[in-house]
Amino acid sequence: MEPYKNWSREELIARLQQLDPHHDRPRPAHAHHQQQSLRKSKPFDFNAYPKRKIALKFTYNGIHYGGMEFQRDPVLPTVEGVLFDALVHTKLVDRDGGLEGCGWQRCGRTDKGVSAAGQVVSLWVRSGSNAKPVVAEVSQEASNSEPSPSHEPQEVAEEGTGLEGDFGLMGDFDEPPTNASLPSNPPPQDSDEDSTNYVYKLNHILPPTIRILAWSPVADDFSARHSCRWRHYKYFFSPQDLDLGAMSDAAARLVGEHDFRNLCKIDPGKQLTTFTRRILHASIDPVDPARPDGLHVLNLRGNAFLYNMVRHIMAVLFLVGTGLERPWVMSALLNADPANPLPPFHAGEPAPPVVTGKPEYIIADPLPLVLWECGYDEGALDWRVDRGKVVLAGETAKSPLRGMMCAHERAVIGAALEEHFLKAAEAHHERPRPYFPLGAPGVDPLPSGAMMSLPLGGGMVKRAATYTPLLERKRMLTPEEVNERYCLGRGAKKLERRAVADTVADDNADE
Repeated sequence: MEPYKNWSREELIARLQQLDPHHDRPRPAHAHHQQQSLRKSKPFDFNAYPKRKIALKFTYNGIHYGGMEFQRDPVLPTVEGVLFDALVHTKLVDRDGGLEGCGWQRCGRTDKGVSAAGQVVSLWVRSGSNAKPVVAEVSQEASNSEPSPSHEPQEVAEEGTGLEGDFGLMGDFDEPPTNASLPSNPPPQDSDEDSTNYVYKLNHILPPTIRILAWSPVADDFSARHSCRWRHYKYFFSPQDLDLGAMSDAAARLVGEHDFRNLCKIDPGKQLTTFTRRILHASIDPVDPARPDGLHVLNLRGNAFLYNMVRHIMAVLFLVGTGLERPWVMSALLNADPANPLPPFHAGEPAPPVVTGKPEYIIADPLPLVLWECGYDEGALDWRVDRGKVVLAGETAKSPLRGMMCAHERAVIGAALEEHFLKAAEAHHERPRPYFPLGAPGVDPLPSGAMMSLPLGGGMVKRAATYTPLLERKRMLTPEEVNERYCLGRGAKKLERRAVADTVADDNADE
C-alpha cells in the first residue's frame, strides 16, 4: 500500500481502470438483483420428496449432555436436540414439523450424565427412492411419540417428592413392560437405488461425542420404544475395597419379576400404580476376564426399567460390597407387597421383612452407567453401514472408527496421567487406610468415630462418621401417598387438562 499512499482519488480510479480491462463494458441493470436472488436460497419443499421409515443406532458420551430427551432452553445441550439439528441440517427431516412430524421414537431415555453404546431411534426421513410419501398413519403414530419442540412447555411437578431441577426434564421416563410391546414386522425390501449415506452424512455434522453406528430400514409400524423386547444396562466400577461375592449374591436376587418401588424415583406426574418389572439377567463381571482385579461391571438386562432404577440398585450393591449391609437387604427392598411376601432366597436364611416405603439413601453416580444394547425381535432390523470407498490399510473414509480410536487413546493417556499424579502425591502423603469390606482378611477394623468414604460410583464418595442401616432409616412417602398429594396439589390442574385432552381425542376418534 505504500506506493499508493499519496495518490489522489482520480489517480486511484485511473489505476483501477487500468487493472480491469472490462471496466468500460456496460453492466446489466438487473445484475444486482440477480445476485441478490442467488443469495436467497429457495425454500426446501419436503412434500416434493418421498419418505421412508428408518432406525438409527448410535452411541454418545453422556457427560457432555443434559440427558437424552429433548428439552426447552436446556442448560446443557441434549442428545436428542443435537441429533435432531443434524437431521435438519442434512435435510432429512423438516424442522417445522418437530419430533412429532417425523414420528420420532426413542428406545430409552437416559438421565443427565448417562451414556449409551447402542441407543436406537426410529423416524421418517426424506428419501431418494424406494419410498413413499408419508400419509395419515405417520401423524397417527406421532400421537404416541415424544413432545415436539414447538409445543407449549410442560409443567414440572413442584412437590418435594416429585421431579425437581434436572430430574423434572425426564418426562415419562418409565418404560412399558415387554409384555406390552408391539409385535415387529420385517423391514421392507430395499433396493440399491437410494444411496443415502446416513452414517457419514450425520457423523459429518454431529460432534465427536455422538456417533451414528448403523441404520436400518424398518416397517411402517415399527417403534424403537414400543417394539423393544429388552434393554441391557452396564454400570462400571472399581472392585477396590468391595466384596464382589456379596454383591453378586445381592444382584442375583433381582432376577425375575419383582416390585421395584423401593429401587426407583417416583414421578407423581405419571401417576404410576404398578412398579413390577422383569429382570432377565443380573451379574457382576470383570470387564476384562484376563484381569480379574481390574474394573468390574454390573450387567443388568430387563424388559423395562423405572426412573433411576439402575442407579438405585447400584447404590444398594455398593453398600453390600462394603459390608455395611448384608445381601438379604436386596430381598427386603423387593418385598414391597404384604399380600405376596417373598420367601427366603437361600435355605436357612430368614424371611425378608416387608418394606412398603423406600428408605432414604443416595443413588449411585450417573457417569459409569451405559445403555449398552436394545433388543428387538429377530428380523425386525437389518443394520447396515454406508458403502464407503476403501482406502489404504482397509480403512473406509466414511467409518467413524478412526475418530473414536483417537478419543479412546486420549482417554487412556488421561487415565495414565492421573495415575502418575497419584504416584507423585504418594511420595509425600500416606494413602488412607482401607476399612472395607468390613471384617475382610487384611482389612483394619473400623475405629469408633472414624470417617468412612462410602462409594457412590464414578470415583464419587460420601464421607460419614456414622452409618445407619437401610431398614432403620426414615421411610419416604409410599407411591400411593405421593400420587395423592400430587393430585390434591399442583398436579390437579395438569391432570384435569390431560383428562380433557383424552376426551377430545376419544371424540375425534369416534368421528
